[in-house]
Amino acid sequence: MDFAIPKEIADYLVVLDRFIEDEIKPLQAADDNERFFDHRREWARTDFENQGLPRHDWELLLREARRRADKAGHLRYALPKEFGGQDGTNLGMAIIREHLAKKGLGLHNDLQNEHSIVGNMPGVLMLRDFGTEEQKQKFIPGSFDGTYIAAFGLTEPEHGSDATHMETRAVPETRDGVKGYRIDGEKMWITGMHVATHIMLFARTGGNDGDAAGITCFITPARDPGVKIEEYMWTFNMPTDHPRLSITNVWVPETAIFGQLGGGLSLAQHFVHENRIRQAASSCGAAMFCIEESVKYARLRKPFGEALARNQAIQFPLVELATQTEMLRLLIFRTAWEMDQMPKPEVEKRLSDKVSMCNYWANRLCCEAADRAIQVHGGIGYSRHKPFEHIYRHHRRYRITEGSEEIQMRKVAGHLFGYMGPRRKEFAEMDAAHEAAKAAKKKG
Repeated sequence: MDFAIPKEIADYLVVLDRFIEDEIKPLQAADDNERFFDHRREWARTDFENQGLPRHDWELLLREARRRADKAGHLRYALPKEFGGQDGTNLGMAIIREHLAKKGLGLHNDLQNEHSIVGNMPGVLMLRDFGTEEQKQKFIPGSFDGTYIAAFGLTEPEHGSDATHMETRAVPETRDGVKGYRIDGEKMWITGMHVATHIMLFARTGGNDGDAAGITCFITPARDPGVKIEEYMWTFNMPTDHPRLSITNVWVPETAIFGQLGGGLSLAQHFVHENRIRQAASSCGAAMFCIEESVKYARLRKPFGEALARNQAIQFPLVELATQTEMLRLLIFRTAWEMDQMPKPEVEKRLSDKVSMCNYWANRLCCEAADRAIQVHGGIGYSRHKPFEHIYRHHRRYRITEGSEEIQMRKVAGHLFGYMGPRRKEFAEMDAAHEAAKAAKKKG
């Protein structure tokens, strides 16, 4: 087995580092843009007088960084070459995302709003795989030039992670001779609505509450008069762009259906494994940053005339975190590599549990590493002059979003105990043999 990072990816990390030094760091240093990353960051980023939304100049800076990254050929790395990408692999993305997060807080990679010079663009691939020809022609180019910005309208106030009991309804209705659907309901945590042009809006079109089938996705104009932002939910990590919506008498034509009628949840799950493994890699990299910064500080800090690092109360917690991080990154890289060796449907069947292991543990470990870094650094660690509180507050969100850690642990348990995945047949046969043996014993 070869555990070395593939040469082409290692070489690309050097290219990315050079781009960051030549283009991104000077941009971050210009015009007091450092205010978005130093102790002023939360205030500089947040328009507290405008519902807690991101400030316009903050988003303009992110846009400029992405524009430069796209011009240099980095932003679309993970996309196929037909879309201007580099056919980036899951392993490549995991290594890159860890590498960027390990550098700490900066304009190169700030995942508070999923910003990175190497983008994660699942919407383009969803359009490729599920969109009609008309939707592809209209929305894929718009994904790159900013004329199509889609929010993801799945979650509801009363049901959270359970999409199968969705109360939003879409019923057939013809208007002006055109067949379509009228949509009514509520949505929650619909990120990016302040800039979205469209919503991938999920609604039940058939089946019963609790059924996975019968839910349909519609590409819906975000500025439809029936779409109302009721409030932006202020969060642990500000700014916020996560509102609660009401959907009232919103009509869309049949051509707005995205994917198969009644098959919307398959679309929602289409890119979940790629998202989760990349998020895990970012959390692992951020944890490594927190650990390394703590080690350096402990060597330099000398209370009572001796380096803090000589204290085992400082050493041992960081040793445990460093050990867990090293084991985790190997699992992340191996799982990402295995994802690249099989078709996407096989990933769900054979690797879904490993992806969930990587994700829930990485997000938890990052929070633990950030908390430990705060403790090691003492008062200055608690202050916003260090990035640890920001890392903690952001990555704490990941223990809930993209599938809460409880849901992901449930997925792991399903595979482990044979209720789903490759071991289902093995355990069914074991159960049958056990029952047969009990019946024979009773008969004898």
